[in-house]
Amino acid sequence: MARWQPGARERLVLAAVDLFAEHGYDATTVTQIAERAGVTKSTFFRHFPDKRELLVAGQETLCRLLVEGIAEAPVTATPLEAVATGLERASNAMGPMNRELGPRLKAAIAASTELQERDTLKHVGLATAMTEALVSRDVPATVAHLAAELGVLAFKRGYTEWTNLDHDDTGLAPHVLAALADLRTATAALT
Repeated sequence: MARWQPGARERLVLAAVDLFAEHGYDATTVTQIAERAGVTKSTFFRHFPDKRELLVAGQETLCRLLVEGIAEAPVTATPLEAVATGLERASNAMGPMNRELGPRLKAAIAASTELQERDTLKHVGLATAMTEALVSRDVPATVAHLAAELGVLAFKRGYTEWTNLDHDDTGLAPHVLAALADLRTATAALT
């Protein structure tokens, strides 16, 4: 095995998702993941504390992009407009690997209770980051939390739609923003 080969983190994620789908989460070992990715077990542990954390490999980056986008929204932006700015920034950072990984990741999560729990925690983390960013903009906490939850729901819906396409000419952002617009319309029907 070559040492310090570029892209080890991405290869580990892809290998893990494939192995989880093929053999199940519980039956897949860190050694198998490292071997499939073409790295050593110690390289695995340089990138991830355990195999469960592979699921949320990009969560820190995603949270940072969402928060930066919300912070950079115009001062006059409504809470949902600020969330849209955050979603657009984060979505634009996602590329073909993210799209390719979607269906395989969904299958692996569906087959494991532990991964379902970790996926739920990931979405809670995204909502918390967006809520805090909105509160920093002086949005009342209840409104910030609701806007953030709508943002998470829009991201999930847009990502699912994007990954289910046969081909992609537009990227993730239009799908996420369309999902947010649909949710905004739906919330108007609640009153």
